[in-house]
Amino acid sequence: MRVSLLKRPLYAYALAFAMCIWLAALVQQAHATGIEPFVGDYTGSAEVVDSDGTSTPRDMSVSIHEIKSGFNVSWTTTTYKADGRIKDEEYSVDFQSSDRNDVYSAAMKRNVFGHEVPLDPMKGEPFVWGRIEGNTLTVFSLFIAENGGYELQQFDRTLAEGGLNLSFSRFRDGVKSRSVETFLKKE
Repeated sequence: MRVSLLKRPLYAYALAFAMCIWLAALVQQAHATGIEPFVGDYTGSAEVVDSDGTSTPRDMSVSIHEIKSGFNVSWTTTTYKADGRIKDEEYSVDFQSSDRNDVYSAAMKRNVFGHEVPLDPMKGEPFVWGRIEGNTLTVFSLFIAENGGYELQQFDRTLAEGGLNLSFSRFRDGVKSRSVETFLKKE
């Protein structure tokens, strides 16, 4: 005996539709909360090692927070020079979901339509993106030099008990020119 689709009770269709909506929301929530374990404020110190073997002491902090359209990573470094000078640098980047799972585009400026877009590396601005792979949040910054060479910076922030393990590397035309590894304590 065949049952016509028209003879099925309307509540069965409503129930199936509601379940589809619930599953879609669950999948969206799982994707949207990928940054949640990293959220917080972290501080630490390290010796930054250059390619020539010299090192410079540095204090650093990072703040990772969810925002309406994704998440924000803000970080500060304080460098103590041998001659007594102190140099502070601050950076802040908003990240939003891309079409790829766990890969995030940086929204660093607004276009003429008011949408946030990445900077233009052909104009000397960094191209920045991020990814979450397992328990590591990585932020990449790509700079294109006037002569067409490049610099790539990579910040790996890996979850650890009580904070994050930070691993930073800078590559110029494929050669590592600076690196640092340290623990940042969660505040």
